[in-house]
Amino acid sequence: MNSFEVVFLGTGTSQGVPVIGCNCDVCTSTNPKDKRLRTSALIKIKDQTFVIDTGPDFRQQMLREDVQNLDAVLFTHEHKDHIAGLDDIRAFNFKSKMDMPVYLSDRVLIGLKKEFHYIFSEYTYPGIPKIQLNLIDKVPFNVNGINIQPIEVMHYQLPVTAFRIGDFAYITDANFVSEKEMEKLVGVKFLVINALRQEQHISHFNLAEALAFIDRIKPNKAYLTHISHLMGQHDEINSTLPSNVSIAHDGLKISVH
Repeated sequence: MNSFEVVFLGTGTSQGVPVIGCNCDVCTSTNPKDKRLRTSALIKIKDQTFVIDTGPDFRQQMLREDVQNLDAVLFTHEHKDHIAGLDDIRAFNFKSKMDMPVYLSDRVLIGLKKEFHYIFSEYTYPGIPKIQLNLIDKVPFNVNGINIQPIEVMHYQLPVTAFRIGDFAYITDANFVSEKEMEKLVGVKFLVINALRQEQHISHFNLAEALAFIDRIKPNKAYLTHISHLMGQHDEINSTLPSNVSIAHDGLKISVH
């Protein structure tokens, strides 16, 4: 597979950073790398542009990165901070005159039908988002010629879909991966993994757990995402990490090759 670009649209946890009403050192930091929208990623591969998740900041992220065309949306799971911006795909519907292909599990579909009931109503309102449903499970699927491997990870008791494209894997909202699903990560050169904070958490890897996970996979480069203000300031934490690990920040662009 030829090289492709990954853009970190957002790298924050469900509250984002800064957190409303918080005056901690991270939330009051003037460093742009400490400003984190909700977690999402853009994949630019061949002549295709995909987005992983459409969180509450989706519109702002699309405008910031000047995304003119979007070919598909891949959903990891149904939590609000990963689906809330789906309504804003209307702009791409209007521009392309096509329904937006979305790739999602049965569980995510149930969540979308609750959150965006008007999209699925028998009597639809003019101007609503138009989506083309593509159900996925644990087997590879193809999006416009691009092969994608789903990987089931666990967010406490909630299954979440991670994605592998060639030598790149993207894992968010996880704190456990079974041995069988770990096999799908063998040989990954670029790994994105969630690391919420330094203290342990019931449903996310903390920093130490994420570093142990990275050490087991041994990618050439790993990036930490889904960061809480409780992690600490970007530059300070980044300076303590192994040479092949970095905390991602909003707007970071990497080349997978």
